[in-house]
Amino acid sequence: MKTLQLADYLVFLIYFFIVSGYGYWIYKRKQIATHSASHDYFLAEGSLTWWAIGTSLIASNISSEQFIAMSGNGFKMGLAIATYEWMAALTLIIVAVFFIPVYLKNKIYTMPQFLSERYNGDIAMIMAVFWLLLYVIVNLTSILYLGALAVNGISGINLDLCMYGLAFFAIIIALGGMKVIGYTDVIQVVFLIFGGLVTTYLALDKVAELNGQHGMVQGFNYMMNQSGDHFHMIFKKDNANFPSLPGLTVLLGGMWIVNLNYWGCNQYITQRALGADLKTARSGILFAAFLKLLMPVIVVLPGIAAYVIYTKGGLQTELLGTDGVLNPDRSYPVLLNLLPVGLKGLSFAALTAAVVASLAGKVNSIATIFTLDIFKKKIDINASEKKMVKVGKLTVLIAMLLAVIIAPHLGIDKKGGFEFIQEYTGFVSPGIFAMFIMGFFWKKTSSNAAMFATIGGFVLSVIFKFLPKFMNLEFLNSTGFSALVPQEDGTSLYEIPFIDRMGFVFAICVILMIVISLIDQKRGLKSKGLEIDSSMFKVNNAFLAGSLLIIGILVALYTVFW
Repeated sequence: MKTLQLADYLVFLIYFFIVSGYGYWIYKRKQIATHSASHDYFLAEGSLTWWAIGTSLIASNISSEQFIAMSGNGFKMGLAIATYEWMAALTLIIVAVFFIPVYLKNKIYTMPQFLSERYNGDIAMIMAVFWLLLYVIVNLTSILYLGALAVNGISGINLDLCMYGLAFFAIIIALGGMKVIGYTDVIQVVFLIFGGLVTTYLALDKVAELNGQHGMVQGFNYMMNQSGDHFHMIFKKDNANFPSLPGLTVLLGGMWIVNLNYWGCNQYITQRALGADLKTARSGILFAAFLKLLMPVIVVLPGIAAYVIYTKGGLQTELLGTDGVLNPDRSYPVLLNLLPVGLKGLSFAALTAAVVASLAGKVNSIATIFTLDIFKKKIDINASEKKMVKVGKLTVLIAMLLAVIIAPHLGIDKKGGFEFIQEYTGFVSPGIFAMFIMGFFWKKTSSNAAMFATIGGFVLSVIFKFLPKFMNLEFLNSTGFSALVPQEDGTSLYEIPFIDRMGFVFAICVILMIVISLIDQKRGLKSKGLEIDSSMFKVNNAFLAGSLLIIGILVALYTVFW
């Protein structure tokens, strides 16, 4: 039954007042002089500790996309979907060692600023507008709507009221600026992890009951016994889920593009570390990498538990969508409805914490890009610090209002979950990442090459996606980089899995960027390099030890669940 009891609401209200009260206390306590008000608001410059940076990274990343859609993928394909989370842990180490030093050394605070200083203002403005549209129309709306659907599925509260409530809560946090977001995210992540672990424990206990036992370990062992096919990290080509996670290329191919672009070239994420010194930023990112190792336990295992319960005759009607068809994305909300009173409120608070933290972080990044890269540069060059903060806060309100208006009309719930978001973000990721990585480490990379990556990367992605559909090029099957994918009309066509497609597009973009840059060099066009030296990439012993521990854990996990 989709209702919360009084005890559940009390638990949720405690969470609400703790986060709001702590946020207000931080806001009043951390106020600083007006002369640096904009950096304080947008970046929390110099005031976030390593643990605040690490938890804020996770809070901004984990949202309804993971809790609902990734859990649904756990139901559908099993532990393999955890590769997004576990590979992210390794990616964060790379970002901490090679990306963050470049940003901090060159005093880069926004991604468009990097493009402006490395290439030119035209590319920076194009990408600033692009990122604003992407963040508002796609990311902010999807987080808000999927989150509202989850809250509605658990509580039975009207869907529109759920959206309004989540948006209002996020605005309260976001208006306090990055300091408030960073420190309240610590509490958000505590609720997220603790509530998520409780949900996982009780879900596995439900599975154990199917075998007449109790306990998390017994439930996990029974899941392994009953659904061994859901505990393989690497799919073979004859697996129905191969198009989503194409074999070894999730370790050696396009998955790197997904993660490096997201964690290293994304204002929404890197903003947490850009206001800190290098040591603090690296420590925070390493802490986030450790937390990433835990995420599949919270979001994927419940999905597998729901699958086992379903195959044993349970949840037969609860997992059906409005069209009467099995909908794996309902797994997590359905499991929460099985929890006892009080604990359901805790898990409800954890889910809400994930959505609110992600919304607040996203809308702050929107405000940062608009204020620093558009308003300050094109609208009011002489804007004061106070005015920039006011513009930022107004942008927060307008962006969230637009999300509330647009979200119900996008049909996000019908278009898919985690996999859909990853695939269609992948139309632009290869070109953007090529533009960044070449701009970092090859001084000869020209502005024309960057412009090609911006536009050409997208065009190439479209070609690789749709050309096989029209031509049904069966020779793709002989390459080893294709899969026979069922179509809506009942037929099947060979397609290049989107993760492989991203790898191909990235490689082509890099090669053509090199060619274009060399041609520009011969024409006498000069490129603007960044300040980089090898000493920037040295790490201390503590960071090295932590990184090796994470790598060792990942090797062990992939060895056990190969």
